[in-house]
Amino acid sequence: MANLTGTWLGTYWQDGMPTRFEMVIAQGSNALSGNILDEGNLGEATITGEATGCNIQFSKRYVSVFQGNIIYQGLLSEDENLMQGEWTLKMYSPAYGEVTDSGRWEAIRSENDLANELTQYLARKKDLALVSGVL
Repeated sequence: MANLTGTWLGTYWQDGMPTRFEMVIAQGSNALSGNILDEGNLGEATITGEATGCNIQFSKRYVSVFQGNIIYQGLLSEDENLMQGEWTLKMYSPAYGEVTDSGRWEAIRSENDLANELTQYLARKKDLALVSGVL
């Protein structure tokens, strides 16, 4: 089973314009949850979804901007470091009626894995303590 837990840096395209985002995912079994921070004025969003094999699907809801639900569907690369696919927005607006939009997205695993960095730091600290006879 693929492990998507960690930080991802991505881009989605809307009307040909790119928007960058940072996504932090926690995975338990097939279930995904996490947060996304978009550049610009859209800000923070929460995600919930699932990963089955190389298939990924999650729903994105912005915390404060608008109440639309954006569905991201895609595939995970064999090396588990790239996700890409399509996003779809469907919502109802009293001013505009039914609003739909879609585009493509992609995300790469970030090398800024803070949990891994902490584990490595603690291991080095323990090794130094053993060498100096502190432990």
